[in-house]
Amino acid sequence: MLKLEAISENMIRNNEHYNNLAFVDGQNLYMSVMTADKPWSIDLARFRVYLQQKYKVGKAYYFLGFVQEEYQDLYDEIQEAGFILKFREHSSAMLGKKKGNVDTDIVFTVMKKMYRSEVFDKIVLVSGDGDYKILVDFLIEEDRFEKILFPDQERSSSLYKKITRKYFDGLDRHGVKQKIEKRKGGLR
Repeated sequence: MLKLEAISENMIRNNEHYNNLAFVDGQNLYMSVMTADKPWSIDLARFRVYLQQKYKVGKAYYFLGFVQEEYQDLYDEIQEAGFILKFREHSSAMLGKKKGNVDTDIVFTVMKKMYRSEVFDKIVLVSGDGDYKILVDFLIEEDRFEKILFPDQERSSSLYKKITRKYFDGLDRHGVKQKIEKRKGGLR
């Protein structure tokens, strides 16, 4: 968190404009990096700093399926890294019986912000799920889209093959992965 606070202070001092919003599909991010040909882990604090520095992200929302008490350490880590944690609402009878699909929550949240004319510049989306393709197309048309970041570029949806390189990047790409990967020994 110290790095993020230092960057925020520098932004204020340098009067930099950080007004893009990031939306992270937490389930897609985790499953993509853990099931990659060579599994790896993301250092969430370093990832948050990367989003801020590279894509001028002010607020970053991290969407997860549902609250489970045994994952409190993960929730704390996400928040300490500077993400705003959002959970999908489920009936208590359904907990543990289905995955926490957050796609519609992310799409609805983005559209609600636009409908209410909330002040932000562009959207950064973190997912390889094709369910976001219609949102991505709409945001590109409206000039409100910065980038979709695929956790595993090889396994991202084929629906994105028609968007230009300008609008996507892979978190597993060597230069990016090197910046955000959890390092052995715990040193950041």
